[in-house]
Amino acid sequence: MLNKKALPLLLEGKNLLAFSGGVDSSALFFLLKQKNIPFDLAIVNYQTREQSLQEVAYAHALAKEFGKACFVLDAKLDDQNFEASARNVRYEFFEKLIKEHRYTNLITAHQLDDRLEWLLMQLSKGAGLYELLGTHVIERRETYRLVRPLLETTKAEIRSYLRDNDINYFEDESNSDEKYKRNFFRHNIAAPLLEKYSSGIKKSFAYLNEDLNELMEQEIELQSIQALHYFKRPASRRSAIITIDRILKEQGFLMRQGDKEALKTEDEHVVGREYVVSFHPYYCFIAPYLAYDMSKQFKEKCRLLNVPRKLRPYLYKNEDAFDVIVSLLNNSKTF
Repeated sequence: MLNKKALPLLLEGKNLLAFSGGVDSSALFFLLKQKNIPFDLAIVNYQTREQSLQEVAYAHALAKEFGKACFVLDAKLDDQNFEASARNVRYEFFEKLIKEHRYTNLITAHQLDDRLEWLLMQLSKGAGLYELLGTHVIERRETYRLVRPLLETTKAEIRSYLRDNDINYFEDESNSDEKYKRNFFRHNIAAPLLEKYSSGIKKSFAYLNEDLNELMEQEIELQSIQALHYFKRPASRRSAIITIDRILKEQGFLMRQGDKEALKTEDEHVVGREYVVSFHPYYCFIAPYLAYDMSKQFKEKCRLLNVPRKLRPYLYKNEDAFDVIVSLLNNSKTF
């Protein structure tokens, strides 16, 4: 059931499992254990259900029985935009643990049903191939890998494994609440499709991945200095936006669809009040968004070099990055 490409990374790495006590993560716990993959647990208690205390207790019991560390975060969130807030809190917690304990891989229990739900939701909003296939078995982040070893396995197969091996797990009743968009797609579209056509859907995802990898083979060479990232501007603006999205994902930042739409027409755009993205005639730049008063001399240098305006405050505070950009843009005048 575990993805074969993921196994070597997990066997060699220091792993943190995002655990919930639910169907998927409970199965993944024992599948990893059967393969002698080392890992510790991290679980978030959002304190929205009485059952969550039992799930935390289950995580502690498994950790004690099998000699693993178990990290718990108690979080209390506002009901407004709960799913997005919960995701942010969850990944901030995981990344804090990764940094403190030097984990190399974060393992999550996303499976094929999740992947199909994502595709359907993106399809309903308007998306290209890259966005439709937003989740992958292995994704590189800034300081770790995000690994989803069950991404090619259906929920039905996971339930069968739990049943055959008499493994305990918890059902989150909120998963049946169709006020959440994902649950609507899950129960009304994704689950019926997978029940009848899981084999064909698996093959389709495999082919789509091959197509995407082939399209992305024209690798854009990325350069970095301090927190500034840049690359030669490709002929296709779409390719540039995909590359920018991947760079920000590696920083742990997810770009919203509205930002992607804005980048189709805007040569400078501030993403989430955190990053500035600038399209120069020859280069694309991504840097932390800063606001500083700059000297007249510095502003004049930037004007002569045609340095994008919103990028300038970052360069003003980072001399090494500015020196690289000066050399880069001076050379671009000979293109």
